[in-house]
Amino acid sequence: MSKLSGRFLVTGAAGFIGSHLCETLLNQSCQVVGVDNYITGNPENIRPFLGNSNFEFIEQDIVEPLTGLGKVDGILHFASPASPVDYARYPVETLRVGAIGSDNVLQVAVKNQCRILVASTSEVYGDPLEHPQKESYWGNVNPVGPRGCYDESKRYLEALTMAFHRTRNLETRIIRIFNTYGPRMRVNDGRVVPNFFAQAISGKPLTIYGDGSQTRSFCYVDDLVAGILAVYQGDHSEPVNLGNPNEMTILEFANLVKEIASVDASLEYTPLPEDDPKVRQPDISKAKSLYGWEPKVSLEVGLQRAFEYFKTQVKP
Repeated sequence: MSKLSGRFLVTGAAGFIGSHLCETLLNQSCQVVGVDNYITGNPENIRPFLGNSNFEFIEQDIVEPLTGLGKVDGILHFASPASPVDYARYPVETLRVGAIGSDNVLQVAVKNQCRILVASTSEVYGDPLEHPQKESYWGNVNPVGPRGCYDESKRYLEALTMAFHRTRNLETRIIRIFNTYGPRMRVNDGRVVPNFFAQAISGKPLTIYGDGSQTRSFCYVDDLVAGILAVYQGDHSEPVNLGNPNEMTILEFANLVKEIASVDASLEYTPLPEDDPKVRQPDISKAKSLYGWEPKVSLEVGLQRAFEYFKTQVKP
């Protein structure tokens, strides 16, 4: 992967993944224009960049027209609520940013005739009937269920992006992100990694939804960012899965978190949420063959780094 240069627009810049992208681009001496309305983003995530002359920040909802940006050479579109807690709280906003916001950002790409990478999700596969999930799988999604606002916003984003690609002569890239974790995740994010660590650190039982037999695959954020930039620089316009294919049950994961945190926490079982996927494992054959990309950070190493971060965020 070659070093990037130029001026980049990053939407969702104050979010977990968006802020790591901003940091990586700034470390490559790129100029970055970050946009976020803080609906789920955290100002602390971008605070270290505010003194950098190569970083500009615009506090704005991208559902409103993006004006006054100046010339940009590339776009990384990551604006959206992304956890079940968030899109349950903001279902309309989630749909609007996926549709209207994405249209606004794609129009900026057309105006600048620049390449754009959009962040989709493994949730486009729904509760999958195919395992592991390949990019060719069309999914098993409940459009009117409690997760439908997020799933369908991303499915629409993909369709809109491909329409711009086909009819506006636009260079587009689509990634489907599987479970990713690391520093800068919100403690109240609602997803399993911050949930488990916050509970372990504060001496509470770990909450297991269902019987814990559902599976997930966890990718460390540094690996994901490397994959994002590899796909951005490539020449493939169809969706590409990015994630770690090392699958494990939630119960196995809970025991690993207890080991990392050195706690003997009990487990508290609660009902499985509606439409919660029973399995989740990416087929990353395409990312391997096209870009030579695959995760490098082991789960044990990544979780130890995440644990050190969460210790600074959670009071015992």
